[in-house]
Amino acid sequence: MFAAGGLVLSQALIIMYWPEAKFGTIANLIIAVGIILAYGSWNFNTTVSQELKKFSDQVSPKREIITQEMLLDLPPVVQQWLNRCQIIGKENIHSVHLQQRGEMRTTPEGKWMSVQADEYFTVAAPGFIWVADVQATPLLHLAGRDKYENGRGHMLIKLLSLYPVADAKGKETDQGTLLRYLGEMVWFPTAALSNYIRREQLSENATRATMSYGGVTAAGIFRFNSTGDVTSFEAKRYYDRKEGATLENWLVTVDPNSYREFNGIRVPTKSDVTWKLKTGDFTWFKLEVTDVIFNRAINQSGTLKPLIAKTKPYEMAR
Repeated sequence: MFAAGGLVLSQALIIMYWPEAKFGTIANLIIAVGIILAYGSWNFNTTVSQELKKFSDQVSPKREIITQEMLLDLPPVVQQWLNRCQIIGKENIHSVHLQQRGEMRTTPEGKWMSVQADEYFTVAAPGFIWVADVQATPLLHLAGRDKYENGRGHMLIKLLSLYPVADAKGKETDQGTLLRYLGEMVWFPTAALSNYIRREQLSENATRATMSYGGVTAAGIFRFNSTGDVTSFEAKRYYDRKEGATLENWLVTVDPNSYREFNGIRVPTKSDVTWKLKTGDFTWFKLEVTDVIFNRAINQSGTLKPLIAKTKPYEMAR
């Protein structure tokens, strides 16, 4: 704002002394571009910070220690998976912050673009906010925010944080973001005990998970390897087309060698996201989770603070 005021004053003086100072307009134009880009970034970040503050208000800090008895009603392979995740004796997860990096492309023939992202989840009232910076070229970036809250989804992407290139909402987006939440539950596995999810075993190494929330219901199939680790999640999800969205097979594959422990919880860190289209497979996102922070909330400034003071996350039950 100070720069904009200075720019106006500078250009006014240039106009007053135009014959001698007219070339200063070129410098002012360059400065104006910088001001516009800075404003776009500030405006986008301010909007997201406000959404995160509102989002964090939904977090329930109720503590509960997970016991083996809590798993008994789940299919055997799901019980095996949760035991592999090492959740027994740990605190239930009610909020999550993921730090991510990866690369994405918008078409099967498109160029891969680097991505840095943060994603925040709540569990009692299921939802997420994903905030990403996509580097399209060295001088061109896209700011993205995908949101699932109160059963509704909204994807917003802005070129240079200024110009909307995608603004998706509606029933197709609601279904898609619900499925995204369900598939990404592998990063906060105690959420599998939530009452809005129903599971049924299909085979020794596969289960169908059905999630119902906010008037929307969708289902997908989790597959596991022989040791009980999740290897993939597949569902029918709406794929955006110019002529209208169509239901297509959406597949998330998990690298079985990427499992790591965060605060004693074992989760995967690498996955690929693929559309299984009639024209062929379209892998559009390759993701790596670099850090996972459990059971913390976002304060008003957008930073993280502990929800439960003086208590270490996942302190073992004594």
